[in-house]
Amino acid sequence: MNIRAEDLVDAVSEELDIYANEVADTVKKTVTAVAKETVKVVKQKSPSASGAYKKSWAQKKTYDNTGSIQITVYNRKHYQLTHLLENGHAKTNGGRTRAFPHIAPAEEFAERELEQELRRKLGEGNP
Repeated sequence: MNIRAEDLVDAVSEELDIYANEVADTVKKTVTAVAKETVKVVKQKSPSASGAYKKSWAQKKTYDNTGSIQITVYNRKHYQLTHLLENGHAKTNGGRTRAFPHIAPAEEFAERELEQELRRKLGEGNP
């Protein structure tokens, strides 16, 4: 490929744009896949007296543009219980209920998994 000196800036800029789009696409796909796995992890670790709380975990895309994406993992029907079950709460007659940590471990999984997958897919090597 021969490029004249006066066209070098345009050629480099075009290649950088192509690379940036490929990276953004890879990041979006990876974030979506990790969010899906995070839902599975939080469901697995959730307490399940009746199973309804556990089954209500889902994900939704809350922001998406050409350069970034944001996906929220949330409990559709029992969102009021998440912090009470995660941290425990005070009982009416004194004392506290037992905490069932299930959100924090899923969040840690998502952070770790996203970093590892992005390093692997973008060629930075394994940590």
